[in-house]
Amino acid sequence: MITIPTIETARLRLTALSERHFNDYASMLADPDSTRWIGDGLPLDRTNAWRSLAMLIGHWQLRGYGMWALELKSTGEFIGRAGLLHPEGWPDVEMGWMLKPEHRHHGYATEAGTAVLDYAWDHLHMQRVISLVRVGNDASDRVAERLGGEHIEDIHFFGSENHVFAYYPPHRQSRRAIA
Repeated sequence: MITIPTIETARLRLTALSERHFNDYASMLADPDSTRWIGDGLPLDRTNAWRSLAMLIGHWQLRGYGMWALELKSTGEFIGRAGLLHPEGWPDVEMGWMLKPEHRHHGYATEAGTAVLDYAWDHLHMQRVISLVRVGNDASDRVAERLGGEHIEDIHFFGSENHVFAYYPPHRQSRRAIA
């Protein structure tokens, strides 16, 4: 069994998702504003939220990396998820994030994304990570740009059009800069 590391930032604790997060996680996935930009865009009932949580936890065992629960360091409150995914059929390792509505627009996604990318470069030695951002999700476009993502292409994926943002380790220039 892999040990999922805990990462702390100025305001956040990125920690292993677990059953103790389930009620808050299920509530987040039941909210149409939270799910409109992922998967089929529909909210999830508790059964499918459980399946989602189990998949994210299992991803760590299968790939050696995955999503973390985001908790406020000051209170321990669950505010969302962020991390790395590469399920079967994905075009590349994807960094994603999702926050409960009341915790959006406070810089938490950017703070968590910075920690996730540092982990990808420093511990996993990845050479590239992407974010798939559904066209129209302007807030996530801005997060990807703040994290240094380059909008390299648009693709049709999972039934919708998506911007592909690519991130590269700090020691390597992007393909666009090299070309």
